[in-house]
Amino acid sequence: MMHPADLPDTVPVFPLPGALLLPRSRLPLHIFEPRYLQMLDDALKTPERLVGMVQPNPCQNNGDNLHLIGCAGRVTQFSETEDGRYLITLTGISRFRIRAELDGFCPYRRCTVSWDGFDRDLGKPEADNGFDRKRFMRLLERFFASRHLSTDWETLKDADEELLVNSLSMLLDFDPEDKQALLEAPCLKTRRETLVMLIEFALRGGSNEETLQ
Repeated sequence: MMHPADLPDTVPVFPLPGALLLPRSRLPLHIFEPRYLQMLDDALKTPERLVGMVQPNPCQNNGDNLHLIGCAGRVTQFSETEDGRYLITLTGISRFRIRAELDGFCPYRRCTVSWDGFDRDLGKPEADNGFDRKRFMRLLERFFASRHLSTDWETLKDADEELLVNSLSMLLDFDPEDKQALLEAPCLKTRRETLVMLIEFALRGGSNEETLQ
């Protein structure tokens, strides 16, 4: 487990629309662009081995702008293909707030960041005391049926609250701005409530009709 004092002031950032990383969760990535291959090479030379996942912010006039809050992941699995691509897994460590983007000749983007306000990310898995698993699973079954998706329901039913909510938040096909809302949720309860709202909205076909029961 990492401590606040172990976290660097500067992290390389990987802007990837729709790719969500959450603390204590794992995100597999396929790296093939030369600048991000260089980013991985450099990250692996550091003791922390951190990469910051950040959503581009489409609401800004400049398409290069980023959302201010991202999540740093530690490279915990790494393999290289014969043609030079990288297959990696990031394990979420902590969210951060971007202070400024650094200028320079580096081919990838780097930012100075603050870790303040995200202390719970470095702690134990969160609990959600208001979680109604049976009701949540019924809603999820309807959503999967509407999208013709299949899954291992026994595994989902046995998963702990944080793993279940965070995995679904990362895997389900929501818009990037919805993914950002899930990332910025201050606690697991708020993330679960946001996730339920997004699923219900999708089941209504994107309309604002009364919430389904």
